[in-house]
Amino acid sequence: MLITVISIALLSCAIIVLVVYNFIVRKRIKTLADTNQKINSLNVLQDFMNIVGSDNTVDYKLQQINEKLREKFDIKYSTIVIYNGAEYEIKATNVEERHWQTMKSLQDLSIFKESIVRATPKYITVERDTESLPYQTEEIGRAKSAIFFPLYIDNVYIGYWIIESGVKHGFDQLNLSLLEIVKNNIIVVVKTISYQTTMESIVRKDLFTGINSAEFLYGEGKLKLDKFISSQICMFKIANLEEVNNTYNRHTGNNMVVTVSRIVRDTLLPEHIFVRYMGPKFVIVFIGEKQDEVTRFIQKLKVNVESADVEVISKKKKPEDEEKIFVKPRINFVISTYYKGTGVERISKKLEQYLDMASETENDINYL
Repeated sequence: MLITVISIALLSCAIIVLVVYNFIVRKRIKTLADTNQKINSLNVLQDFMNIVGSDNTVDYKLQQINEKLREKFDIKYSTIVIYNGAEYEIKATNVEERHWQTMKSLQDLSIFKESIVRATPKYITVERDTESLPYQTEEIGRAKSAIFFPLYIDNVYIGYWIIESGVKHGFDQLNLSLLEIVKNNIIVVVKTISYQTTMESIVRKDLFTGINSAEFLYGEGKLKLDKFISSQICMFKIANLEEVNNTYNRHTGNNMVVTVSRIVRDTLLPEHIFVRYMGPKFVIVFIGEKQDEVTRFIQKLKVNVESADVEVISKKKKPEDEEKIFVKPRINFVISTYYKGTGVERISKKLEQYLDMASETENDINYL
């Protein structure tokens, strides 16, 4: 009898010890898991900064960020939606395109409206595998749980980030505090690259010449430039354009602009960048090339352009046998070296100032 009591007591003690040990182990595992998530969060922040500093377009950067989030936190689906001033636009997602219309309309659903108003995340999940999430119609089975994060910049709602899991209660163990930090990092990234977005969106085609406007230099142009240590930037001015406008008329001046830009465009290689900077001034960017190479190219180009005949256009109807009048362009070039990572706008301003200060009779190839 005594042996039985002692055995029971020892067994009870062993059970208690195992329970306590199990509790300690589980606590340590949770601590390690939280630590691992915190490390992941820090790594994600560093990855974000690396992506933002890369030579890529804004859309590509956001897509890279989205993929990094999925990789670090083992998320099945992740979608970033931003309001562009006119409509909600999916900036990054790995969801199939047939679901995009649904994914960029979530702000209209009542289930997320309170989340947007309160600026707090909304976690939703199904309880049975046969159920679907409220925003799903023909996509039953794709996602069984989701967390919706509204995005704000300076208290202004700009869109949302939503992550989805293929299983019910898929995010129960995910640290929401860490995801809040990640969400804030997404906001910082969107805010940081907003200037680049603006530069990319305002690029337009010049009315007369059909080439890109100067804004192209500061967006896509700079991305191409910074793939090389140094490049050459050449700005030229049609030095006698104002004289032609005053002597004849603006129609003849426009014809000169079109003629000059066509000759230059047809002479350049596909890898060169050619933009109309402003008025009579144009810019040619020779990516990764040396000054000697560019000088030889410009010398030939100058001869071709200044040999061109530009017809004087009259508003009055001329007799068919009347002799046509032609004028020739006079071009002033200035070249400077661009170094990777420096400001394109600064060097272009320096070139512009030189041409504006130069005599109207000057038509040469200059170096700064």
